[in-house]
Amino acid sequence: MDIATLRKEHPDHWMRAAAIRALTLDAVAAANSGHSGMPMGMADVATVLFEKHLKFDPKAPRWADRDRFILSAGHGSMLIYSLLYLTGYEDVTLDQIKNFRQWGAITAGHPEYGHVSGVETTTGPLGQGIANSVGFAMAEEIQRARFGKKIVDHYTYVIAGDGCLMEGISQEAIGLAGRHELSKLVVFWDNNDITIDGKVSLSDRTDQVQRFKASGWHVQEIDGHDPIAIDAAITKAKSTKKPSMIACKTHIALGHAAQDTSKGHGALTDAEQLAAAKEVYGWTTGPFVVPDEIKAQWEAMGARGAEARAEWDARFADISERKQAEFTRAYAGDAPKRLSAVVRALKKQVSDEQPKVATRKSSEMALEVINPIMPETVGGSADLTGSNNTKTGDLGVFDVDNRKGRYVYWGIREHGMAAAMNGMALHGGVRPYGGTFFVFTDYARPSMRLAALMGIPTVFVMTHDSIGVGEDGPTHQPVEHLAICRATPNSYTFRPADTVETAEAWEIALTAKDKPSVLALTRQGLPTVRVEHKTKNLTAQGGYVLAEAEGKRQAILIATGSEVEVALKARDILQDAGIGTRVVSMPCMELFAEQDEAYRRRVLPAGPVRVGVEAAVRDGGWDKLLLGERSREAKQAFVGMESFGASAPAGTLFEQFGITAENVAQKVRDLLA
Repeated sequence: MDIATLRKEHPDHWMRAAAIRALTLDAVAAANSGHSGMPMGMADVATVLFEKHLKFDPKAPRWADRDRFILSAGHGSMLIYSLLYLTGYEDVTLDQIKNFRQWGAITAGHPEYGHVSGVETTTGPLGQGIANSVGFAMAEEIQRARFGKKIVDHYTYVIAGDGCLMEGISQEAIGLAGRHELSKLVVFWDNNDITIDGKVSLSDRTDQVQRFKASGWHVQEIDGHDPIAIDAAITKAKSTKKPSMIACKTHIALGHAAQDTSKGHGALTDAEQLAAAKEVYGWTTGPFVVPDEIKAQWEAMGARGAEARAEWDARFADISERKQAEFTRAYAGDAPKRLSAVVRALKKQVSDEQPKVATRKSSEMALEVINPIMPETVGGSADLTGSNNTKTGDLGVFDVDNRKGRYVYWGIREHGMAAAMNGMALHGGVRPYGGTFFVFTDYARPSMRLAALMGIPTVFVMTHDSIGVGEDGPTHQPVEHLAICRATPNSYTFRPADTVETAEAWEIALTAKDKPSVLALTRQGLPTVRVEHKTKNLTAQGGYVLAEAEGKRQAILIATGSEVEVALKARDILQDAGIGTRVVSMPCMELFAEQDEAYRRRVLPAGPVRVGVEAAVRDGGWDKLLLGERSREAKQAFVGMESFGASAPAGTLFEQFGITAENVAQKVRDLLA
């Protein structure tokens, strides 16, 4: 449908949509940067969605039963900012629109979760939003099964572009959604046939309609500028039992001189072309001015949600107080009061019995006592359930015929799993965790980074954490991955030494609200090193004295995970030689850095030589621990990896790469010489 026909046949709709286009042009021009074309092309779809279908209340942006709207094509952020301003979200003021992409404004270049009400997830890295949406939809299904349709009954709507669908993660997400028949997920494909380089055909020939159909989706093809067709397609999508994709044929940068060109994707800042586009729209006001009548129409859409929310409040008041309390607690992200008690009981049992088990098994032992008292946990694995030890007997399997199931078989989809878990955490009411081999953080990394950027408590269970993997060889032996995880701001990386530390790490991960956790766990069995029971969670301090020096303290050995055992054996050698040696277990460098300086200096005092022990490459975190906070002249050494691993039994590898008690002891002797 062309512009002249739209203006003639749907004048009211046209002017409401034109408000989005005009605000986009003005904001991008003022910033002299941004992406104009997508908001201009998808304004009609967004207008119909917000006017006729989306359940939301700008006065209660975190209302639990709202529909979720995700702009996967996050570069077109002025679309969502315009919608939020027009419908009356209080924090998205006209001044924020005017300061688009500027220092201090919440209207960042790409939508950022936690900065702006109404932004459900941080998007921009293409494909992440559509993959997040699978987690949103799964969480809705799980919550609806638990609390009932009267309390949980909402949709997840997504706008995705050609770039989102080219990214490999999109197929992981699409396949998952189709397999699980997530019928309350609706994706609008902005089919404008343009990328930054030019026509989509330069790099792709995929039949997206057939692709979605093959993955089990309901698919429709419409004119993305026809409001009648858009409305009908959304209505039909809501009636299907499958996830729905609506292919919206649109014109990027509609009405502008750059329409249907790659230039239209980016910042359209030419003043004469901007004025000409507004003339085509019939938009006669000055920059950033929305006529009162049109603004009132948009605000009426926003006000409509108050009635739906009031009706929901009444339904919520009718359920039992116990269910109300559980619902509220889960959405607040608060752990049950019993969590600390069950963790302490497990720690006491382990310290008494002192089993030798891999920390991946330790993790399962912790989950076996945690999952029954935390009904909001949702576990899973990327086709490695028996290796990651993430499934406990009480969970049940999430499936089409069992929405109460709390375990997800993600398949070989590390990236899709991580993104969907982020979506679950963002949806609220569930605590997701999922496992794969630590080496495959490389595949999950973009979503792990976004979890940290958004400050959400997704838990990544990463097993087979070192050359201890053994015969599988260097392809499966992570050496640089601890460094990468520790270098990521706002996240915790745990490498526990035994079952006690693993249980403590789980307690921290499941009580965190503003950052994700990575649990790096061993394949090989480890002895219990915390043989003296402590009710206090020592892992919460990041590092602590595990074994004190006997006699004059001359050396401090700092180790993590499986190498704590090595450090303790090295201590025995050194103590026998009359060299007083302290062993510090360092399960979480980030938490240690959060402690006050006095505590850190008590654990790592100046004077003794320091040796770090870890079956990984040395990173910046180790430099801080070994060199000291005030002196760069400390006598120190590191025993770890300087190369990739090899294929051989684990014991052989540790010996060949020099990660042995004898080598650690020799490093200390050399430093003291």
